[in-house]
This record gives sequence, structure tokens and C-alpha cells, in this order.
Amino acid sequence: MNTFMIVQYRKGDTPMDRQFDGRWTRTRCGPGHFSLLSRSMQSHWNWTEGLVVSHLYLTDALMTRVARDVQDKDVGQVCLHDVLQGSDPVVSHIADQLTMEAADDGPAGKLYAEALSVQLAVHLLRNYASFESRKAPGPSGLSQRQLNLLEAYIDAHLHESLSLDELAGVLGMGVWTFNRHLRESVGLPAYSFVQHKRLERARTMLREPGRALKDVAAACGYSDQAHMTRSFRKALGVTPGQYRAGL
Repeated sequence: MNTFMIVQYRKGDTPMDRQFDGRWTRTRCGPGHFSLLSRSMQSHWNWTEGLVVSHLYLTDALMTRVARDVQDKDVGQVCLHDVLQGSDPVVSHIADQLTMEAADDGPAGKLYAEALSVQLAVHLLRNYASFESRKAPGPSGLSQRQLNLLEAYIDAHLHESLSLDELAGVLGMGVWTFNRHLRESVGLPAYSFVQHKRLERARTMLREPGRALKDVAAACGYSDQAHMTRSFRKALGVTPGQYRAGL
């Protein structure tokens, strides 16, 4: 494996044997459990009953970058603990969200998946990694100049699919540090902040009577008109058409 892997057990229950780092472990795995496999580690698995699982892969580049941000210093090789039958509501919740996003090809897209991946990486590094983490300095937020620079970039590229890496790069930060400072400044993580900006622009554009809804959706970075409608209903309780009619 050239990535870190999380196996989430979704259906079925089976005895499970695994050899990891030369040592065999025997247990039972079923719904609510997960297994970890560290990068570049050989393993052998054996099970006897049918299972439905999700495999989540985290790259070494992502884990190293997030570890550096969390530790606030350079780190060596990251190695995850030998976990065959883990039970953790945080891991389960994030894995569920990523699995649903992949299965449904949902409208939230790349930015949402990246945000979830970073959250998962941080949680694994804090709780299931071989190195000891030390508390990073408390968040100080973004300066007004940084916030202005970020908002100008988002405004210029709002019609595009924005990524977490891209936004963090605007300020020359790692993704974890960027998300931490942004939340401290505006009370929102990057994904929610961008969605808020999309909604603000859409509300402004809907004041133009002749503007078609599909054009508004495209200009605001929604994947299609239906995506914009779902966002309006979730945030405001009305559709874009109903919002425009009420102006």
C-alpha cells in the first residue's frame, strides 16, 4: 500500500485474522468497527463470512502536511497504530459522509471531500499515530489584510470549483492552519465560508429581474440549478424562485 487505508465495516459480521508487522491479531469485525493500515506496511488478512466495507485512502502527502500543521514543526514518517477492531464515532461519521459523497456524486464536490479528509487525518494523527503530538499555538485568526485578500480571491473565482489547498495557498498556509485561523476570524470553516459567499452572490443576482436562474447558479459556482435550490432551501427555507418573488 502506498497510502494509509481505513476499512469501515458496513454490513456483515465475521471472524477476522490479520498479520501486521509480523504479529497476528484475531477478533470479530462488523458494523460500527473500522481497521487501520499504515502506509508501506505489509499485511495478510483472513475472514470467512461475507462483508460490505468502505475503503478510504489517505495519501502520505496529505498525512505529512496535516501532521506538520498539527505539530507546528517538521515531522518524520507517519505511522498509524495497529488497529483491527476500532470503534470511534468520529471516524465512523466522517467515513459515512465520504462514502455517501462518493456513492451519490453529491453537489458539494471536491471542497467538501477535502475538508472531510483533513478532519479525518487530524483525528487519526491525534489519536492513532505513532508520534506524540504537542499542542499547537492557539489560533489567532486572520488579519484584516489576509481576510480581504481571501475574500477578493473567492469573489473572483466563485464561479469555479474551489479547493481547500487552493484557498490555503492564497495566504501561504497549510490547510489545517488556514482552516483554524479562518474559523477563529469568521466562525466558519472554509467549506461553509465559501457556501455562504455563494449564497450571498445568488441573493444579490436574484434582484435582477431578467436574470435566468440557471445563469445565477453558474455565476455562483453551483453545479446546476437544482444544487442552488437545495442550498437555498437549507439556508433560507425557500427556493430561489420563491425568494425572488418575495423581494
